[in-house]
Amino acid sequence: MKNPIAELNKHFESRVRLGCMSVLAVNDWVEFSTLKDLLQVSDGNLASHIKALEQHQYIEVQKQFIGKKPNTSYRISKKGKTAFDAHLKALEGLIRN
Repeated sequence: MKNPIAELNKHFESRVRLGCMSVLAVNDWVEFSTLKDLLQVSDGNLASHIKALEQHQYIEVQKQFIGKKPNTSYRISKKGKTAFDAHLKALEGLIRN
């Protein structure tokens, strides 16, 4: 019998990363401050999880200035969408069994 959790992606085990990916999966671009407010986490906590997702190329980052204020936005990458969809499918399979 196949291990029911073998297909889960370890990079999405954190509730913050799972939350980030969930928000990014249904939105085009999301600003850092919006993610922080939605997930109710600190700047440092969110930044560390975002960095990990970026290192695995699951998200794309856009940095720009709006007026004189820096603005950072994120979106899910194609690789991230594929990985997250597979993770969700594995979760659904686990729940069904």
